[in-house]
Amino acid sequence: MPSAIRTIRDLSFEGRRVFVRVDFNVPIKDGRVEDATRIEATLPTLRQLLEGGGRLVLASHLGRPKGKPDPRYSLEPVGAALAELLPCEVFFTDDCLSEAAAKIVNELRDGQVALLENLRFNPGEEANDETFARSLAKLADVYVNDAFGAAHRAHASVGALPRLFKERGIGLLMEKELETLDRLRNNAPRPFVAVLGGAKVSDKIGVLEALIERVDALLIGGAMSNTFLAARGVELGKSKIESEKLALARSVMQRAEQRGVKLMLPSDLVVAQSLDAERGDVVAASQVPADAMALDIGPATIEAYRRVILPARALFWNGPMGVFEQPAFARGTLGVAHAGADCAGFTVVGGGDSLAAVNQAGLGDRYDHVSTGGGASLEYLEGRTLPGIEAVRS
Repeated sequence: MPSAIRTIRDLSFEGRRVFVRVDFNVPIKDGRVEDATRIEATLPTLRQLLEGGGRLVLASHLGRPKGKPDPRYSLEPVGAALAELLPCEVFFTDDCLSEAAAKIVNELRDGQVALLENLRFNPGEEANDETFARSLAKLADVYVNDAFGAAHRAHASVGALPRLFKERGIGLLMEKELETLDRLRNNAPRPFVAVLGGAKVSDKIGVLEALIERVDALLIGGAMSNTFLAARGVELGKSKIESEKLALARSVMQRAEQRGVKLMLPSDLVVAQSLDAERGDVVAASQVPADAMALDIGPATIEAYRRVILPARALFWNGPMGVFEQPAFARGTLGVAHAGADCAGFTVVGGGDSLAAVNQAGLGDRYDHVSTGGGASLEYLEGRTLPGIEAVRS
């Protein structure tokens, strides 16, 4: 873990208001939380703070409300879900800075919890506005960041706010995330295998280049594999390809060859004429029909990837192998999920859609670590500085 960062074990919070930046950016449908993974992940921190007599002021963003109140992105359903998980009432504020919110916070007693309304209802949050941060700072005496999923965002509650507190640190979830990724970044057991999927090469340039310096094998799937296949001269019909990234893909493949890294691309694909097709056809990667698009990796590729994943002593997986939201194109992603679960090495899922896929398959408890932050985990593995980490340094 980065040096000069205190955890909640190093802070005093009995009888004090503790501002806890959490990541409760969870899916909500019909006024109810659909997946509470991120809420449950921060419970160890919240329980320890409560048991120590802290008065908790929880704050999070949800969705992209564009700096103004939008009932679709209210955290009220999150408050209801949280109340079912904690041994105390959760007071919900109608705003993060209103007089009513301040009254609720100031009347908290030891071991009580208030959840502020969505921080992004105020434009100052995403603007990293110091005036907004100073207003939030009046609500607490101690600052704790347990929102790894937001640690790569230079937003007010993550960047400007913690610097206004003499006593600041990180929660148990953030500590676990950093320690886990440090193990992969600095001293991963070998062989170290990385599986990367998702839509765009451009989203993962940095982590691709960083991982090539660290891994023994790099397995690529999802739409980003189309760009790599196209860079090898493969015709892929109507498949999604980043034409402007073909040279980059060739560079990555060349670097992998120079480093002796086994870079694997799909040998077969599941194709269809549209995203909403109810079924797909399996074809060789070199034989995609002109009127079809690749929407998943095929069974031969699933098996080939599984053979490389199983003996790995360290595994990092980020990104789906296809359009896994559609049952017809979910087998590749679920196949990788099961292979990772069966791997006896140190296994890490890098958040985002991969987290959703692991949960969908009911395999979360069979991985050593399932990260709550997709973008943050990638940036940290790259070696980039995360604003939320730098801001809590002593």
